[in-house]
Amino acid sequence: MGKAWLAAIAALTAAAALASTAGAGQVERFTIHDEYDFEVEDFCDEPGLTVQIAGVLDIRGQIVPHGPDRVQYFLSHGTQTETLSASGTSLRSSANVNEKDLRVTELSGGWVKVLILATGNAVLYDEDGRAIARNPGQTRFEIVFDASGKEVSREVVKASTGRSDDFCDAVVDALA
Repeated sequence: MGKAWLAAIAALTAAAALASTAGAGQVERFTIHDEYDFEVEDFCDEPGLTVQIAGVLDIRGQIVPHGPDRVQYFLSHGTQTETLSASGTSLRSSANVNEKDLRVTELSGGWVKVLILATGNAVLYDEDGRAIARNPGQTRFEIVFDASGKEVSREVVKASTGRSDDFCDAVVDALA
């Protein structure tokens, strides 16, 4: 997954975990659309491999109050498509991800711990449209935020349950 995807998910999770209860009882819906284009030198730590990455990220989500304390829970569905290009060759990747908070725990001092379930499918395609790497399945991770909403720790609680091909190896093999 691209940097934009991870940044958006972290920001949205923080927003959900720390959302005010001013609108308690109301579901808040949001959408994000981001188009990006950047270059990465020494892609996947491969010396001399410079990869141009262009992509689109779309996320639809909602924040829902749960329980008697109306703690805010986050859930989303996102899609991301990218083109990775180098040396006259282009690859295409697509990812579909669903994320939802399983448990939000308010800690002392305004800190919050969020257990998140992420499910989905990511596929990397070569120029002929053949899948050269896949990563379906689900994972669980826990994020702790301080009182300002800054992420202070992230831990994988349950590693991916599906096939987990190494996208870096596939990209480097195809583009180097």
